[in-house]
Order: sequence, then C-alpha cells, then structure tokens
Amino acid sequence: MKQICIYPKEVAILLGKSLTTAQTLVRTIKDVHGKDKHQALTIREFCAYMGLPYTDVFNMINRVVVDKELA
Repeated sequence: MKQICIYPKEVAILLGKSLTTAQTLVRTIKDVHGKDKHQALTIREFCAYMGLPYTDVFNMINRVVVDKELA
C-alpha cells in the first residue's frame, strides 16, 4: 500500500531543513487547510502549498523508481 500522508521528518529530508522548521511548516499548512492537530497532512496538500510537483514528491516518499528514459 502506498503512503498518502507526509510527516515532518519527510518534509525535513525533502526540503533540506531542520526537523523544527519542518514541524512549523507542517503546522502552518494544516492551519491553512483548517485541519486539527490530530489530522494528517496529505502529500497533495503539501505539494499544493509548496508549489511542488505531486508525482515527484509522491514517488520520493514511496520510494518509487521511475526510469524516465522508458517513459
């Protein structure tokens, strides 16, 4: 099964930021989307806020290897 949510540790790795900065960013995005503290942030919501390509981030989080030469 593929992961559809993103967590601060993954945000920190993707953006090259500290865990504290990533936690603050996740909180900010949740606030923008009107989510409660216990609700998860989806990869799609994160990408929309950050202006990142969903497919690329989804594949990185789920460790999907895409051979662009075959596509």
